[in-house]
Amino acid sequence: MPVTVKRQHNIEDYIVDFYVASKRTVIEVDGTQHMLPEGKRADEKRDQDLAKWGIRVLRYTNIDINYNFDGVTQDILRKLEIDSETLK
Repeated sequence: MPVTVKRQHNIEDYIVDFYVASKRTVIEVDGTQHMLPEGKRADEKRDQDLAKWGIRVLRYTNIDINYNFDGVTQDILRKLEIDSETLK
């Protein structure tokens, strides 16, 4: 079954990087501002709010994406329970 990924999607008061509605999952790509104390606090609140609405959040850093793209991709597919073989 095809999986639709929406980019820069609005959920309540938030704009998430990517949203997979069929899996009720948000994928966030975090830059350096997310490592600062105020960024971490904001992310925690956002994640708690999304969890209240039954949405889980997967977070990856820009560094992860730039240096381990295959690993990040495999992790996302595993967590979304999508067999990578069906994508080929």
